[in-house]
Amino acid sequence: MDTMHADLLVIGFGKGGKTLAATMGRAGKRVVMVERSAQMYGGTCINTGCVPTKALIHRASERPDGADPAKWYAESVASTAALTAVMRGKNFRMLDTLDSVTVVTGTAAFLDDHRVEVVAGDDRLEITADTIVINTGATNVIPDVPGLRDSAHLVTGTELIASPEMPGRLTVLGAGYQGLEFAAMLRRYGTEVTVLESTARILPREDDDVARAMRDILQDEGITFVTSAHVTRVEDRDGAAVVHYEQDGAAATVTADAVLAATGRAPRTDGLRLEAAGVRTTARGAVEVDEHLRTSRPHIFALGDVNGGPQFTYVSLDDHRIAADQLLGEGRRSTADRVAVPYTLFTTPPLARVGLTETEARAAGRSVRVAAKAIADIMAMPRASIVGDTRGLMKFVIDAETDAILGAALLSVDAQELVNTVALAMRSGTTASTLRDSIWTHPSSTEAFNEVLATVVR
Repeated sequence: MDTMHADLLVIGFGKGGKTLAATMGRAGKRVVMVERSAQMYGGTCINTGCVPTKALIHRASERPDGADPAKWYAESVASTAALTAVMRGKNFRMLDTLDSVTVVTGTAAFLDDHRVEVVAGDDRLEITADTIVINTGATNVIPDVPGLRDSAHLVTGTELIASPEMPGRLTVLGAGYQGLEFAAMLRRYGTEVTVLESTARILPREDDDVARAMRDILQDEGITFVTSAHVTRVEDRDGAAVVHYEQDGAAATVTADAVLAATGRAPRTDGLRLEAAGVRTTARGAVEVDEHLRTSRPHIFALGDVNGGPQFTYVSLDDHRIAADQLLGEGRRSTADRVAVPYTLFTTPPLARVGLTETEARAAGRSVRVAAKAIADIMAMPRASIVGDTRGLMKFVIDAETDAILGAALLSVDAQELVNTVALAMRSGTTASTLRDSIWTHPSSTEAFNEVLATVVR
């Protein structure tokens, strides 16, 4: 077995790990990056997550009139694959061009808390390191439904975006963020989409009015929703999957060419042999970390989705800042510093959220006021009319005593950008009144804040 030593060993080429590897490499540290597949250089976001899904969503909106849906979908998948290949190459070169960084392709597993074995075919490499970072991401969860895992028509999001074959009929299990994003995207290409959700409504973590507005938009696009649906089994029949479910005690079925499991993602720790290193995991299977992202072995860190935190690329990036501060800085930065972390569901229009929902704020005993308005009724937002999409709503949750913004839900054109302004206002202590009375460019979506925040009611 070949051996090598590193100051820093990173397992997994995700956002946090690759950025930390580059930072440490530029600081003159000897760094080894291990990635199990050459097709995953750069991590999930670039290869199977954010970039390809958003590229496919964008391409769906560009389909020329009269273009064959299936052919356009195949072309879109091909162009997206070309895009991710370019970005994957750039990410590889970002590390490979640093003299102090070595990229190793293979499967890593701990031998003890300082030694890791990397296997690639018949080749084996033992790496010892002073500091080790686990950055292996998350994997799709397949629900325990009889017949589902054995179905030839089961797909995950990763598999769906890689296939040039557009399913004529798609059944989505789960009406959360991932499920709705894929449902909306495939419907825009022309797929017949049915979404089965086990709870009483879609987007169960959002306020009722926000979830209702989203449902109205997607139903108008032709998506069928079945809520309070308990899926009992899946069987393959006549070249398709028949999904059996119960709703209010009545049995029903839906037939699909593809069944998308969109019921969440779990930290990827299988095969790492964490027990050999003495690294503890949580009850949900994530690598247990403290506020500085150190594991139960202080010289081993866990960054990104694998540590059980919010599963966002930009949170993984912030994880790198915390670890870098521990290794190169003053060691003051921690996860406790994070305030008002936004997220976006990239439907059309997108839903962007930050902070508390109204339901959460009231449940916490906060005295709140709410400002909300349908996009179609906002006169000071001509951009929505200019781009031809006046669907959705804006909603702000405001502390009645301090005028602080507690949270916002923006379901509108440009919401993915607007939410960052709101998040910055929340972090800096900017009040709702200040946001309301600020000067914004025209015609822009931001100027809607002037009108919406003037509608505050108790």
